[in-house]
Amino acid sequence: MKKLLEFRWHGRGGQGAWTASELLARTALLEGKYIQSFPEFGPERMGAPVAAFTRISAEPIKIHCAVYEPDVVVVLDPTLLKAVPVASGISDNGVFIINSTDEPAKIRENLKTDKGQLWSVPATQIALKILGMPITNTAMLGTVARATNIVKLESVEKTVKERFRLDLAEKNFAAIKEAFEEAKKE
Repeated sequence: MKKLLEFRWHGRGGQGAWTASELLARTALLEGKYIQSFPEFGPERMGAPVAAFTRISAEPIKIHCAVYEPDVVVVLDPTLLKAVPVASGISDNGVFIINSTDEPAKIRENLKTDKGQLWSVPATQIALKILGMPITNTAMLGTVARATNIVKLESVEKTVKERFRLDLAEKNFAAIKEAFEEAKKE
């Protein structure tokens, strides 16, 4: 693992970007890593663009600010690709994880960047099928686990079962697992 891995999550109010950030952080903590998870939003209404951040490290984390140069960018809502500069600050070796039915090459063309790896997953369709609503955060967490190998899927399952009541945990983990399996890499 890189000494410090920084994630920036982009979503809309009510989609659970911060919840996904927190679930990833709790899972990393469960695996003995150092973590930070925090949102960046004010009095936004449901549907307004929001961001959340996660830091995971093998050593104590000494910085306390927003993530400006993320290693991983996760986009829960594909409409944000045109509304928010999601590629801002990503390194040449960064990873994009995008909720989309489009092929990764088409998404890259829309992002207008040649940086990093690009993963896509139809998280909205997975969420609708399994959860019955378009809340994509847990499906995206499954793709994050696959694309980064930062946490084990078994650990994600344990964290989800600690966070949600049993029936919701089972459905959310089913979405996580399906997204883990369906994610496509460019």
